[in-house]
Amino acid sequence: GAYFENVEVIRRKTNLMWVGDGIGKTVVKASRNVVDGWTTFQSATVAVVGDGFIAKGVTFENSAGPSKHQAVALRNGADFSAFYQCSFVAYQDTLYVHSLRQFYRECDVYGTVDFIFGNAAAVLQNCNLYARKPNKNQRNLFTAQGREDPNQSTGISIINCKVAAAADLIPVKSEFRNYLGRPWKMYSRTVFLNSLMEDLIEPAGWLEWNGTFALDTLYYGEYNNRGPGANTSGRVTWPGYRVITNSTEASQFTVQNFIQGNEWLNSYGIPFFSGLT
Repeated sequence: GAYFENVEVIRRKTNLMWVGDGIGKTVVKASRNVVDGWTTFQSATVAVVGDGFIAKGVTFENSAGPSKHQAVALRNGADFSAFYQCSFVAYQDTLYVHSLRQFYRECDVYGTVDFIFGNAAAVLQNCNLYARKPNKNQRNLFTAQGREDPNQSTGISIINCKVAAAADLIPVKSEFRNYLGRPWKMYSRTVFLNSLMEDLIEPAGWLEWNGTFALDTLYYGEYNNRGPGANTSGRVTWPGYRVITNSTEASQFTVQNFIQGNEWLNSYGIPFFSGLT
């Protein structure tokens, strides 16, 4: 069924599990957005801060549309949270990986500008990331990670995922530029590992936020990716960008090492691999 409401899973509601009938079959949908007076934080269709939250087979949607600017489908600030076979559908700022340790497996994420963003320690594994058709004069950015301090153990780790154009972007994809991410905060940290990148990705790969902001202090890495968008020969030459060439460096960002998943995911009944493959 479809549920037209804004839902908050509050802090004391720990270890909740939502089981839907599948992507597109069980849908939670609302349309709060920044243009209509909500903050990005408040705009979320579903907001979760109760630790141990699990969802399977649910679509989280913000239907505000591309002209309404920031409009979040899910904001997640729950430690030990996991989403399995879910989808997140919006335009700008779809999936707000706000804080703490979170895991996404076999999920579909649709958006345009900065559509996976925040300052959690988040691992997306075996997911599909789809750039949609934005407004004219917009460009698509898959990530905007928000690490503010080099001591924070946060970042966005995208492992064995597909980076692609959504159905509405495919016929017009030559009209829009598509980038893997840009640095929302000074120590922004994002990696793409063992993933398939389709031909929509610009050769430079990544985009500045504002001039030289964070280009020395960010950490953006690509490791062993494949597909026409994965060629790193034309990538940005920022001090903080690197092509990761050894598995030791890449392994910092696995389920086991980045979110300590081996200590908590085993009991969830969700498939995962703890290393790079």
